[in-house]
Amino acid sequence: MTVIRMDNVGIVVESLDSAISFFTELGLKLEGRATVEGEWAGRVTGLGSQRVEIAMMVTPDGHSRLELSRFLTPPVIADHRNAPVNALGYLRVMFTVDDIDETLARLQKHGAQLVGEVVQYERSYRLCYIRGPEGLLIGLAQALGV
Repeated sequence: MTVIRMDNVGIVVESLDSAISFFTELGLKLEGRATVEGEWAGRVTGLGSQRVEIAMMVTPDGHSRLELSRFLTPPVIADHRNAPVNALGYLRVMFTVDDIDETLARLQKHGAQLVGEVVQYERSYRLCYIRGPEGLLIGLAQALGV
């Protein structure tokens, strides 16, 4: 076996505070926040010398993490936040929630917008996509009959 677990998913944002607030409302907890900088960090990313504010958010079960990053240097050069769901590349992160309607109502108070509609897949799940802070695409899934 080569993979032990997935460590985290990285999301680049303009406002770290807004993203932390949004994902906290969703139920994640702030595990830590720091500035990562220097040539050593740039060797990993291939960006050369860099300065990045990061926040690590962890899911309630402790198994999954989001690394939120705000690049100070070098500047951000591309923006994929408003790409449609069928765009190539990494696009969204999906969370299982216990009550999709209640979660959606709470997140809409933080600016979330429903992309299409909440749908039911057979007797298994209720699902939807939302646009969260800065237009980030986020999926919500509620298991049924569990």
